[in-house]
Amino acid sequence: MTEVLTQVPARDELFDRGRAGLDRATAHLLGLQDAAGWWKGELETNVTMEAEDLLLRRFLGISDEQLTAQTARWIRSRQLDDGAWATFHGGPGDLSTTIEAYAALRLAGDAPDAPHMTTAAAFVRANGGVERSRVFTRIWLALFGEWPWHQVPAIPPELVLLPAWVPFNVYDFACWARQTIVPLSIVRATRPVRPLGFSLPELRTGLRPPPPPPLSRRAGWLHRLDLAVRGYERVAARSLRRHALRRAAEWIVARQEADGSWGGIQPPWVYSLIGLHLLGYPLTHPVMRAGLEGLERFTVREQTPEGTVRRLEACQSPVWDTALAVTALADAGLPHDDPALARAGNWLVGEEITARGDWAVRRAHVPPSGWAFEFDNDGYPDTDDTAEVILALRRTPLRDHAVLDRATRWLVGMQSRDGGWGAFDADNDRALVADLPFCDFGEVIDPPSADVTAHIVEALCAQGLTNSAVTRGGVRWLLRAQESDGSWFGRWGANHVYGVGCVVPALVAAGIQPQHPAIRRAVDWLLHHQNGDGGWGEDLRSYDDVAVRGRGASTASQTAWALLALHATGQHRAPAARRALAWLLDTQRPDGTWDEPHYTGTGFPGDFYINYHLYRLVFPISALGRVLRGTAQEDR
Repeated sequence: MTEVLTQVPARDELFDRGRAGLDRATAHLLGLQDAAGWWKGELETNVTMEAEDLLLRRFLGISDEQLTAQTARWIRSRQLDDGAWATFHGGPGDLSTTIEAYAALRLAGDAPDAPHMTTAAAFVRANGGVERSRVFTRIWLALFGEWPWHQVPAIPPELVLLPAWVPFNVYDFACWARQTIVPLSIVRATRPVRPLGFSLPELRTGLRPPPPPPLSRRAGWLHRLDLAVRGYERVAARSLRRHALRRAAEWIVARQEADGSWGGIQPPWVYSLIGLHLLGYPLTHPVMRAGLEGLERFTVREQTPEGTVRRLEACQSPVWDTALAVTALADAGLPHDDPALARAGNWLVGEEITARGDWAVRRAHVPPSGWAFEFDNDGYPDTDDTAEVILALRRTPLRDHAVLDRATRWLVGMQSRDGGWGAFDADNDRALVADLPFCDFGEVIDPPSADVTAHIVEALCAQGLTNSAVTRGGVRWLLRAQESDGSWFGRWGANHVYGVGCVVPALVAAGIQPQHPAIRRAVDWLLHHQNGDGGWGEDLRSYDDVAVRGRGASTASQTAWALLALHATGQHRAPAARRALAWLLDTQRPDGTWDEPHYTGTGFPGDFYINYHLYRLVFPISALGRVLRGTAQEDR
């Protein structure tokens, strides 16, 4: 491809192809818009969503034979050749995911001596058995008597009584963690056991618990604290425990969303239903009924040669998807008054959140505004969505700019002390809580991250605040956060390619010149990690293995992120950019989309990953649109 580009007027042929490819992609994206103005791609995760749904229904006594069969069909379809289930496409088998999938298939009637079940059980035993599974998995097993409750770390409901200034209060945890921990504290305190209908001895190894961390480490002291709290639970005053449980239930009920969910995400949703049910809420109670009925809205059914499969989204992303789609279409050249952009803008304006949420615990003086990720999540607007919505609304025929002023004011107020931004809370960085024994389920705090901070810096610059103290503070944070190799860590996207793709355009927008050492190091990192086929990709194992940073099969979304960074630095005509453009065009489907089975989104680094089905379309459109516009402007 390089030789062809040097022998032929590459720009004429390649960029003509690019315009045709951009037109096809744009037409496809426009065809996906809902009549109300929004876009929403499927949010694909792993089979723990479906497995835990079946376990939830068994625990509540509402199992349905047809639903179970459809769900089990999906779980079977995701099994790997070695019998395990992974947490992302192409990833290795995961012990806890495999245990939960196996238990769900047993619920569906799969015999333990069936070939696919024996290979799954063998994988579990080879990797330590249930004795080495994560705390969440052992809690699910304890609900059915397959793990002793006294061997589950303490999660005392009295945490909800602690004021916000006391260590280990619920607001020390990230919003997704606190919403999960509060209902789990009810479950742990009540220690229920319901019949599963079978036992799981084939998943045990008899391994003894690993030794506690040494007292020379913080985790060692917190392990001893856990033992002390378990002792307290045996002698806790009944009146205090009853009061804590009542307050925990009130805390949960107050945070249920209009669609019946909690936070619009799966973990707090299922545990809240279980916790409230254990405290006497019948399934007919409005809170319980809304919660159970709301799950259907997150359900995807698909016809396959084997029959109907049923799967669940862990979350839904219409606000995020709509903001990115608006930006992509504007980048592709749609005029700001195009009807599609007008409908999307009107819908986004209507989704602004004007009520206070948990974020106000530490920012009580900040007037409310912002946007959440989901259709219904008024308690938890996030700064990342809000920044992207600001950027999107500025490219629509917005009539009332006061909404942008309110959102900007909220973002400014949510800046953390160090100059960066977390996603949901300000100064949610007490790392102490991450070493608690029950916190082995992924990230449990929400400190500032490079990708979120970059998006906010870019939005503030678009709002005319480039030279403000708050923006300069964000820029300084980004420059400090650069890795020694020139990249940035990607908290919510995979991974360092995402970090560079977010940060470089933001720094350029803030006035940092492409010749700045930080920008040059970032571009050099990108060029060094470009694949031989012209694209970019990064395997999710890079969160655990430094050697995998920037390495992986090329994907449309990750290639687009790299192209966006190159374009921001004026290198959209450089050989690397042309090779990336050629890769995107060569791999584009006839309908204008791209295949992307790889997961390029991140929930919890190292633990939980996401395939956003719209990423494969919106980011390539933005990259193609900006590169083509840049070359066209230069040719005038």
